[in-house]
Amino acid sequence: MNRISVRGMAVASATAVTAVGAVVGVASGEEKPTQVADVAGSTLLAEVPAGSSAQVVADNLTRQSDAQQSAAVATAQKQAAQAARAKAADAARAKAAAEQRAKDQAAAAASREAAAQQQRQQLVSYSPGSVQALAASIIGNATQFSCFSQIVTRESGWNYQAVNAGSGAYGLVQALPGDKMASAGSDWRTNPATQIRWGLNYMNSRYGSPCGAWSFWQAHSWY
Repeated sequence: MNRISVRGMAVASATAVTAVGAVVGVASGEEKPTQVADVAGSTLLAEVPAGSSAQVVADNLTRQSDAQQSAAVATAQKQAAQAARAKAADAARAKAAAEQRAKDQAAAAASREAAAQQQRQQLVSYSPGSVQALAASIIGNATQFSCFSQIVTRESGWNYQAVNAGSGAYGLVQALPGDKMASAGSDWRTNPATQIRWGLNYMNSRYGSPCGAWSFWQAHSWY
């Protein structure tokens, strides 16, 4: 039964009751004002869907609730997935940074060890005799080597790591300051060949030759 048919029956019933009451009153000799029931405004006739119509409304509300709940669950899952991806990305970056630091530290340690090993080898290999032989091969001329040797013997005793405590002069030829020899090579502190080449170039450019430098040295005790 739909909403219209229910309302119609209610109005008809109310009208019938009113009519019967009026007849009874006349028959008993009681005259009362005729009252018409406000059927349309009665709370008993509220327009509430009945039967299948009510079920449709309930089904719609259920579907809306289910849809809202599904949307909320989907949103929560999406946010959780995003948070998980962000956390995983942070963890991956932290891991990569840690691995890079470990590699850098290992490389630095290996470099230090290689430098130390090289220095140990040099200390063994670069004896005064071996350094003299190296100088002779670089200079080539025996006479010039002899003059060069006279100077180096007096300046450093063929110790390529010799340091003058007073002036800070360094190496075989006692360059002052020592880092001037960097023009011949960055390994000027530890490589006697670099020091020999720098010293030979200095003597040639300033005195014309090692023998010219030796002549000056004999007169002044420096060059």
